[in-house]
Amino acid sequence: MATRISIEEARSGAAQGAQWVDVRSASEFAAGHIPGAMNVPLDQLDARLDDIVKDRQVLVLCQSGQRAAIAANLLANCGRKVFILEGGTSAWRSAGYSMVQSVKTRWSLERQVRLIAGLLVMIGVSLGLLVHPGFFGLAAFVGAGLTFAGLTDFCPMAMLLAKLPWNQEVKCQTAQRNSNKGEVAT
Repeated sequence: MATRISIEEARSGAAQGAQWVDVRSASEFAAGHIPGAMNVPLDQLDARLDDIVKDRQVLVLCQSGQRAAIAANLLANCGRKVFILEGGTSAWRSAGYSMVQSVKTRWSLERQVRLIAGLLVMIGVSLGLLVHPGFFGLAAFVGAGLTFAGLTDFCPMAMLLAKLPWNQEVKCQTAQRNSNKGEVAT
């Protein structure tokens, strides 16, 4: 069973010597992660168990803690001592602690796909109701694309979005919050 710990407990050494494992997607990790954390996306965890040091405790984290709980159960069943960072990277960022960024955007590729797909469906349905029923085809096309992406784990929309300038990798930057204004400086 995994132990949930707060950010303050993690920083003060409650998980002393633990290997920090971020189970978010690679694009989410690149958009901002805790310094020193290693990225092992949840969908790759089974295949990458050997990347996680067997003799060390593991502190698992994600955006909010949901995926970390799933990963923690898997790791605990493999005999590991596991901690879950309560609130994940969202709480870490809100507390004003430094984050490492390797892309300019703060939106994960997955979030961008959901936004664009949702907008296209709304546009297709709206135009289908207001202009011509043929526009319902746009919503159906997006639905078919999402179904295809879910079945094959291949998303052409994500591949196109990844090529846009704001999704290109840049040098790693450490972002810290200015404690007076709450602004992020890079």
